[in-house]
Amino acid sequence: KERVATHGSKILSVFLIACSLVVLADMLNKQVRSQGYQESLTGFDNQSNGMVEQVTFSQDRELLEKRDTIEDGLGPVYNAQSCVECHQNVVAGGGSQILVVRAGHRDNNGNFVESPGGSLINDRAIDPSIQEYVLPGENIQSQRISLSTLGDGYVEAIDDQTLLGIAARQPAQSKGAINGQAILVPILESPGATRVGRFGWKSQHASLLSFTADAYLNEVGITSRLLPDENSSLGRSVAAFDKVADIEDSDNDIDNIARFMRATKAPSPDSTLAQTADARQGGQIFNQIGCAVCHVPNIVTAAPGVATNGGTYIVPAALGNKIIHPYSDFLLHSVGTGDGIVQNGGPETANKMRTPPLWGFRTRNRFMHDGQSFTPEEAIRRHRGEAEAVTDRFNQLGNRQSSQLISYLRSL
Repeated sequence: KERVATHGSKILSVFLIACSLVVLADMLNKQVRSQGYQESLTGFDNQSNGMVEQVTFSQDRELLEKRDTIEDGLGPVYNAQSCVECHQNVVAGGGSQILVVRAGHRDNNGNFVESPGGSLINDRAIDPSIQEYVLPGENIQSQRISLSTLGDGYVEAIDDQTLLGIAARQPAQSKGAINGQAILVPILESPGATRVGRFGWKSQHASLLSFTADAYLNEVGITSRLLPDENSSLGRSVAAFDKVADIEDSDNDIDNIARFMRATKAPSPDSTLAQTADARQGGQIFNQIGCAVCHVPNIVTAAPGVATNGGTYIVPAALGNKIIHPYSDFLLHSVGTGDGIVQNGGPETANKMRTPPLWGFRTRNRFMHDGQSFTPEEAIRRHRGEAEAVTDRFNQLGNRQSSQLISYLRSL
């Protein structure tokens, strides 16, 4: 009886949170009307969101699509020859089915220790003698699917206090149930500065320039002014194979690639499907069972002119005071699918993952961080831990209600 009562209490708590989110959404709508916020631009059309002219946007996209060679500094260990290899669906900057491998182990104190040379195990090398692989004893292993970067300029423009406020409201309303964690991460372009993380499966970056420099080095093997040292191969030097002098990104392409991501439109919903009765009802169910507690539908970006990223970036007019619909709180949660890897967070983040944004959901056919769920139903049912009560409420839905919820998700 005690277990049943506790279980029922969790479900009731999630229901009350969902009801409060409806109230908060109404308050946001009133605030939007009173303060004149505008909707962000959306679309899968390879068009700028207005932050830069279309000509500049297209030129920056060419750098995203550029295929680096050994002569450019590719590798010596790497995963892809261009950014677009992992970020393409359905336009440049989107996600993909590409998976990367991470590995490590726990020490005697239970702390995560990354594999020699870093937890990322590169899939490719320019010479067979430096091919990376998972070493014996590295029994914490994970695959991660590539995320979309579309609309990330708006995400970067979210004020830290907005994300901290979302985090504060979650545990306050249901102790021990849903408790999103915000972590402060370093800003590479502003040494010593930190900001609330929001990019990557571990919220390990807060700046798109930091994210770009990290990806350029660790995915393509190109050094830059922010990360000037070449990666190793499982801790072994690759100097004998590296024929291009560092810094390899001598033209500072990372700035232009970051600018491209900042200028992308957010993913657009399927407006036709969204207007159907089933999808509209599914949206209500989404709120009622508690999905919106973590997959937050509405967030407003900071005002134009606000300095972010340690003062190195000013929110432009095209991105400031915009209403976005990411369906994410960009916080870390323990939902039973954590991979054991630690990045820019403390030991407590090992089995937590960032809430993946659901905008653009209709362009995906593989879900969760490892891409191992192939239907929305499978993905929902994998949620445990903090999301257990939400999953239970989903399992209690009738066939019609479940179908309506999926119709709603398919419209995003």
